[in-house]
Amino acid sequence: MKDVVLRSALHALDRAEALLSIATEHDMLEARLAPDMWTLRQQIWCATGFAQRAVLPLSGGTPPDTEPDLTHDGLVSAIRGARVALASAEGPMPERIAHRAGEATLNQSVPDYVATFALPNMWFHLSMAYAILRAGGIEIGKAAFDGLHAY
Repeated sequence: MKDVVLRSALHALDRAEALLSIATEHDMLEARLAPDMWTLRQQIWCATGFAQRAVLPLSGGTPPDTEPDLTHDGLVSAIRGARVALASAEGPMPERIAHRAGEATLNQSVPDYVATFALPNMWFHLSMAYAILRAGGIEIGKAAFDGLHAY
């Protein structure tokens, strides 16, 4: 299971960096879908954090709790640092993972944690970054989101 989650998280980090590059090129880091939603830069930051939250607890580790640097360079550094952290994640997989989801305190089995919390949240925030770009008129498609499709 760890290998699959790690591959998904590393892929999401690659896509986060690609979307960040597009957003920077089009000066859209402050764009958001709605006034009460996060900016694109915050969505990229959160997707990066969830990549770590998806993988590190599976090895008994904890994701870093750092103050975000939401500049382009700070986000690139965070993405690259997350890759390093994920590559070095080693340790026994716990049976359960206790964590917070907003204000909720959860204690989930590893399969539930991965399937219903960690990976969905990682891809949600990355999807929001993509949606912000699309809503801003940037002509990108599914290939820009997943890096796999070709049309």
